[in-house]
Amino acid sequence: MDKQTKNKYLYATIGCIFVAVALVYYYFFSSMNATGKTQYLYIDADDNIDSVYNKVKAVSNDHGFIGYRTLVRHCTYKSNIHTGRYSLKPGDGAFSLFRHLKNGMQASIDLTIPSVRTPEKLANELSKKLMLDSAAIAKALKDETYCKQWGYDTTTILCLFIPNTYDMYWNVSLDKFMERMQKENKKFWNFDRTHKAEEMKLSHNQVMTLASIVDEETANNGEKPMIAGMYYNRLMLRNAEYPDGMPLQADPTIKFAWKRFELKRIYHNLLFIDSPYNTYKNAGLPPGPIRIPSVAGIDAVLNHVHHSYLYMCAKEDFSGTHNFARTYAEHLGNAAKYAKALNERGIK
Repeated sequence: MDKQTKNKYLYATIGCIFVAVALVYYYFFSSMNATGKTQYLYIDADDNIDSVYNKVKAVSNDHGFIGYRTLVRHCTYKSNIHTGRYSLKPGDGAFSLFRHLKNGMQASIDLTIPSVRTPEKLANELSKKLMLDSAAIAKALKDETYCKQWGYDTTTILCLFIPNTYDMYWNVSLDKFMERMQKENKKFWNFDRTHKAEEMKLSHNQVMTLASIVDEETANNGEKPMIAGMYYNRLMLRNAEYPDGMPLQADPTIKFAWKRFELKRIYHNLLFIDSPYNTYKNAGLPPGPIRIPSVAGIDAVLNHVHHSYLYMCAKEDFSGTHNFARTYAEHLGNAAKYAKALNERGIK
């Protein structure tokens, strides 16, 4: 074979290698993202290989999808599908997505615990962000045995949750989720916060219960320490008239007892409901929080303003702040002004 013929074979071989490399790159390593934005695939326990293909196809271009299917055909992934939330970033190729799905290399989520009023509402919100079923979450949070496993009962279980944002996986199990919440709760209740609670002679749960009332009274974080101080004064008051402490008489607890959170005014006939959450009839704190308290609410209780006020009433200018009073007579004057403003606006 002469040199010229050898060169032709060499160039042909090089050309074939180049084409092969180009095809491999095109189908397996070039970007398969069809949108140019990061897309997420949610693979749940009901998915099979066909449904996974459909989810991949929805976010990929044609050549990337062909490359992905080719890779799957030559491995055991179809019989070992991992649940989870997986990202497909701009520039990611079929091999990258295949590796993530095959090895369960998930993209985490930022989960914010919401400051909601009931376990059912919490379950509903969590199910929107996690693979967990809302009914299963709600059932667990209403189960005394399950709550006891975490150191709470069904009235205090909301005290476990600190409403911050946490990095976790979409397919986390309920037990693992609760373990994480317990860990974050212990981290939140550091030495400083625990010491302040002890100085107030309140448990963590009691602080959070009082904070939940404060949160319901106002969204104004600047005023929360003032309101917390007023309720703490009532809680700690002991005299001939109130040997067990002055009733908190917190309107938000009446709404909670009736489960009528839409109420704008608390009329006298609503105050007689037979409920441990009725702080007009029962002295002391209710058995548990009336919502997951905010961090601002918790810290407002721990850092409450020290004053001598025992009463408060919403201001008649509807600013969201309150008039405070030391005596009941002064309070009645403030209440009359607020009632007049409500009537003038036709608020029932």
